[in-house]
Amino acid sequence: MHVGFIRASVDRRAVKHLRLTVDVDEDRAPAFFELLADSPDVSEARLIDWSMAADEQSTLLYTIDGDPATFAARATETAGIDSVELSETVQRLTYVLVVMRPRETPLFAAVHRASEQTGVVVRKPIVYRDGAMSARVVGDAAALQRALEAAPDGVEVRIDEIGRLQNHADDPVAWLSDRQREAVVVALELGYYEQPRGATHEDVAAELDCAPSTASDHLQKAEANIVRAVMDEFGIDP
Repeated sequence: MHVGFIRASVDRRAVKHLRLTVDVDEDRAPAFFELLADSPDVSEARLIDWSMAADEQSTLLYTIDGDPATFAARATETAGIDSVELSETVQRLTYVLVVMRPRETPLFAAVHRASEQTGVVVRKPIVYRDGAMSARVVGDAAALQRALEAAPDGVEVRIDEIGRLQNHADDPVAWLSDRQREAVVVALELGYYEQPRGATHEDVAAELDCAPSTASDHLQKAEANIVRAVMDEFGIDP
């Protein structure tokens, strides 16, 4: 594996949005990173928030798609991890609250340092899957360059995309028309998206005062728009 930072020219005329993929040399990968990104027990993990305390501990909130019990057992045996608490699992998704010492978990320490750079924002979530970490970073060109060049040894940072900051990635609902949004709200209230379904297209149509085919069309278009918005977050072709 090539180790280091893959450079790219960043337009200095505006705030830029970078989509990055981070690969870690398998001989240097921290154990906790491997649990998140390259474990047979976890299909995908997301770091969705963190809190930096005044002392040497930090609290991080992850979601885990996979086997949370095995993940928690292995994580608590990992250097730098003080505690792991699990939420109830719903459709394979579990919230995981982790208290760690970043100085002993070097890859997260690097993320933290990048987020402390003046003029740089590391956006959440950070996604771990297929042995790599994907992230989005926003900032001015000089600050982004400094942050990326500070990548630790054994880390390869690939710039997958350089673009302007877009609002719709933060709010997939912004992609919907008013009528599509109304249809989704009604469908949720009626239990249309529950398993098993608590309502049909006909039920949604009755609330919307439209034909069932029209309600179905609104829902299908809304679902397609939401999926495109979510998948576009990390440049995944829907």
